[in-house]
Amino acid sequence: MNMETQKLYYQDPYLREFPATVLSCEAAGEVWKVVLDQTAFYPEGGGQPADHGVLKAASREIPVTDVHEKDGRVLHTCAAPVEAGTVVTGFLDWDRRFDHMQQHSGEHILSGILCRLYHCDNVGFHLGAETVTIDYNVEISWEQALEAERLANEAVWADRETEIFYPSSEELAALDYRSKKELTGQVRIVEFPEADRCACCGTHVERAGQAGLVKVLSCQKFREGVRMEILCGGRALRYLSGVYDQARAVGQRLSVKPLETGRAVERLEEELSAAKSRIADLEQTAFAAIAAEQKGRGDVVLFQSPMRPDSLRRLADAVGKACGGLGAVFSGEGEAWSYALVRTDGADIAPLVKELNQTLRGRGGGRKGFAQGSVQAARSEIEEFFRR
Repeated sequence: MNMETQKLYYQDPYLREFPATVLSCEAAGEVWKVVLDQTAFYPEGGGQPADHGVLKAASREIPVTDVHEKDGRVLHTCAAPVEAGTVVTGFLDWDRRFDHMQQHSGEHILSGILCRLYHCDNVGFHLGAETVTIDYNVEISWEQALEAERLANEAVWADRETEIFYPSSEELAALDYRSKKELTGQVRIVEFPEADRCACCGTHVERAGQAGLVKVLSCQKFREGVRMEILCGGRALRYLSGVYDQARAVGQRLSVKPLETGRAVERLEEELSAAKSRIADLEQTAFAAIAAEQKGRGDVVLFQSPMRPDSLRRLADAVGKACGGLGAVFSGEGEAWSYALVRTDGADIAPLVKELNQTLRGRGGGRKGFAQGSVQAARSEIEEFFRR
């Protein structure tokens, strides 16, 4: 009996429901591998994930959670067994399939344009759950990537029909097309007119317009070339809608329009930088006054309201230099305190820090007369520790 599976996804990639007969069903751990005489479920391959869906047999619905091809047979990973000879109806998770078709088709269009413009090769493709990543073997600048994006979307808007054909070996030899590996046997060519012609076994939209939109998210140096991250179709729309919603929310907080948020944030950064500089000046004055009060007093322990680590360090340094002994400053409240310790008398600070952390449930360390960390203890416990 012929155990090869008839591949309906090549005959009609828009087929969502199909009848089939179970040829075999074998246990594989906690799942079953089911082979059908024909299927519209696309098996994982060429960077495109497998289709999901269900097989319905009488009153049963059996989830299909993965699909692979082996020796011409398409193996459906099912959550339950179904007896050989059973007639079933397969139902694809169409949203998942169409999303994959949009991503794969958009990648074709963009890659075809990039490879033509910049004489590169697509050497890696992964259609992930969140984004699509593509690797190219030459360096491509962000400006070049955006130019290719513009041209890709023009090809989408032109909405030319996708052409799929199987050339003879003679025709293939004379054909200009992309391929990531050496090919043998019958070759399937997928062409998006004016954009790309590529050997590919995946599923694609029937017209370029159905790819919807191509958006490049990043273009980073990777090995000898770049790795590009893109979104197409529904994914691109959802992403850009989310970006707009965030820009709109930020704009409302800053009283500017969404496209003006960048400049508004720059102004905030300038104001924040000026405020930090002013705070540092005020702290310097305040710390000098606090330190002056501790002049010559020997070991000193001070408690302050919560402050930034750098401010805590600078205050402890000023107090330590003024007091002539140990300057210990704790900032915080309740049972959560950060500390900075400074010794100017030349004594080793490490034993004190170790004992402090062990006694007051702390962490941190230091050397050469300085230590910084935190403890989980009440103020009274800290005071008791230093009274010993």
